[in-house]
Amino acid sequence: MSDNQKLTDVIMPQLAESLVSATIGKWLKKPGDPVEQYEPLCELITDKVNAELPSTIDGIMGELLAEEGQVVNVGEVICRIAVPVTTSAAPNVTNTVAANSSNTNAGQNATSTANDSMRARYSPAVQTLAAEHNIDLTLVMGTGMGGRITRKDVLAFIESGGATSPASISASQPAPVVSQPPVPRFVQAEKKKTEEPLRHSGLHLSESPRIPTIEVEGGRGSSSEYLIDVTPIRNTIATRMRQSVSEIPHAWTMIEVDVTNLVALRNKHKDEFKRKEGINLTYLAFMMKAVVSAIKDYPIMNSVWAVDKIIVKRDINISLAVGTEDSVITPVIKKADQKNVAGLAREIDELAQKTREGKLSLEDLQGGTFTVNNTGSFGSILSYPIINYPQAAILTFESIVKRPVVINDMIGVRSMANICLSLDHRILDGVICGRFLQRVKDNIEGYTPDTKLY
Repeated sequence: MSDNQKLTDVIMPQLAESLVSATIGKWLKKPGDPVEQYEPLCELITDKVNAELPSTIDGIMGELLAEEGQVVNVGEVICRIAVPVTTSAAPNVTNTVAANSSNTNAGQNATSTANDSMRARYSPAVQTLAAEHNIDLTLVMGTGMGGRITRKDVLAFIESGGATSPASISASQPAPVVSQPPVPRFVQAEKKKTEEPLRHSGLHLSESPRIPTIEVEGGRGSSSEYLIDVTPIRNTIATRMRQSVSEIPHAWTMIEVDVTNLVALRNKHKDEFKRKEGINLTYLAFMMKAVVSAIKDYPIMNSVWAVDKIIVKRDINISLAVGTEDSVITPVIKKADQKNVAGLAREIDELAQKTREGKLSLEDLQGGTFTVNNTGSFGSILSYPIINYPQAAILTFESIVKRPVVINDMIGVRSMANICLSLDHRILDGVICGRFLQRVKDNIEGYTPDTKLY
């Protein structure tokens, strides 16, 4: 470090009130790289969401004090950035940064065509700047690592007169406070929608599964085994599931529901809803509305165990279990009881989309009080879900199938579905849960072709 520079410590921030540590997922800057304010330094992995840590100053990246994969406590120093000491020294530092940036950009431009793995990864600062100037980021040439677009790239695009009209960026995504990169350590290029058709076996399955990184176990003279690395997010899931099963005495119950009228209602409105809202009208929105209404009648379902007391939550915040090919995440629909069917459909679509694209914020994942999972979306007819700790219950909707049913001593073909409920037996008993499920059943079977969506 030169005499006209000083090292500024970068500490691990507290991303959420309940978080005390985070894992360094991947360093986006290396020692000697120029750093601009708001430019991301590294990816942080937590048990709630993944985030990028932006720089608060301009300078040159110094020593990295934490390695990729290392768990760092809040407040600990993870790296240092060299910054100018005085204003008079600023021009020299600026020139150095510019020179280094130029050399770096030249090297990156040479390889950008070969590696654009981070081309579709936008930092909050880049997205905010693009939104302010109506920039379509797909038209901007990225000079950062892996083809990533930096603030300097956007500013250069603006200076060249490349700003677009608001109409042309209507499909652009808003700038989240915290972005959630795909997990684990590897970042995939965003696939164009025209490359392959979407998979329709469920809300959350939108692309072909990625092949996990494996290491063939050697030294045994056999290829019958291979190893898969346990990623931080998979390790977090394992910890949470073990905690739920070991601390919560699970009980399970199921009820059968006739959804024939619901099928007719959805078929009546789905095409018009698609034209009007631009999203699919799924069965899940109707079923979630039925659950929320039942929770209002039985508020004890919306509670948590607190050793010497039971805490009943006033707000009904539904955690929606959304699975990707390598993890399960539970974004939250806040105050779901204040939303109609159309509003719930929009929230479900938005959260599923943000989960698939890795753009969930911490706010999207906090405050859940009851979890709903649409296991029927991939063909399941019966499941025993594990409670989303520390909530009191989790409910799954199974696949809708046509079955012969006895009605008034006559056999008819009806659309039927199972609803499964896992409950915390410290808080809930069979009687209250039976009544709750019966109310959910009554609400679902009470839908008619005249039921309003708005």
